[in-house]
Amino acid sequence: MKITQLELFKVPPRWLFLKVTTNEGLVGWGEPIVEGHADTVAAAMREIEEVVIGQDPGRIGDIWQQLYRSRFYRGGPVMMSAIAGLDQALWDIKGKALGVPVYDLLGGAVRDRIRIYSWIGGDRPADVARDAQEKQALGFSAIKMNATEEMHFIDSFDKVQAVIERVAAVRAVTGPGFGIGVDFHGRVHKPMAKVLARELEPFHLLFIEEPVLPENNEALRELAHLSAIPIATGERMYSRWDFKQLLSDGYVDIIQPDVSHAGGISEVVHIAAMAEAYDVALAPHCPLGPIALAACLQVDAVAYNAFIQEQSLGIHYNRGNDLLDYLADPGVFRYQDGFVSLPTEPGLGITIQEDVVRAAAATGHDWHNPVWRRDDGSIAEW
Repeated sequence: MKITQLELFKVPPRWLFLKVTTNEGLVGWGEPIVEGHADTVAAAMREIEEVVIGQDPGRIGDIWQQLYRSRFYRGGPVMMSAIAGLDQALWDIKGKALGVPVYDLLGGAVRDRIRIYSWIGGDRPADVARDAQEKQALGFSAIKMNATEEMHFIDSFDKVQAVIERVAAVRAVTGPGFGIGVDFHGRVHKPMAKVLARELEPFHLLFIEEPVLPENNEALRELAHLSAIPIATGERMYSRWDFKQLLSDGYVDIIQPDVSHAGGISEVVHIAAMAEAYDVALAPHCPLGPIALAACLQVDAVAYNAFIQEQSLGIHYNRGNDLLDYLADPGVFRYQDGFVSLPTEPGLGITIQEDVVRAAAATGHDWHNPVWRRDDGSIAEW
């Protein structure tokens, strides 16, 4: 079997899909995307196409190593997301060729289902108590919400108080057994992250996410000493080498590699195994589309330390199209009692409606994240 064609589809709301075709008629789907930089990743995919056309799609490991190691400059969000999308598609082809889910080729499932959480509140968190109640009524047992809007390196306590009031409102309406993740989104610098981590401790959070930017991960040492809330990070880290120091330092509790950014299924399985050796949990990042989620579930199936999965149904970014719109069988992601069952069909376990994808790609998208400024006019982290 040989790879004969790579096709890209930029589809709403903000995704990039990849279709890999073989000379035997089997096709695989991947999701190589950096949110806000779809065209940049598409250019990287065109460079990959020159390398992989004519290759055997079953040699997933060799193709991965060639794309990673044969270029002097490597890593980073763009190159690793391009590799990730191809890797997902090649695993999809291999599973379909052998008639089994991808996780059966990775040693077999260690669980039957994985807990999931839902987003509430939007970029500028509001109405979070109402949204949390709605998600709980739908059967979710956990949510994630953004913590703050713009913050200075040092800011006034009223902004901290606003975070506390929002989290308190969610806890009040959902009860003590409901999971609340609070995403700092890298918007907060170390001085204020220390204040927030301590003030949020009474609410018994599921985790705080990206309390500082990943380039400031050394600050996690101080945060870990201030609060017992589990610390999660990793969505902006792209390989096992990026995670190596973080895990060795010992101040992270949950890693969140993105299967569409961190080299695909192949690499995230490696990262998950590294984390397990350090007694660190796995919660793959996935505010993306159905192909990315299907790839995450293959990793969740085999990673013993996976405990919860992000998913994007109804997320504030999904305007115009949502998670299930491109699937022939939306029921494959049926959520029940706060869990989703593992896909059982071959490959990634989903069937993409190609005609819907092609029609949506004719519209495309031009999604970019907003640019925020603080009250003094300086650029704020979004």
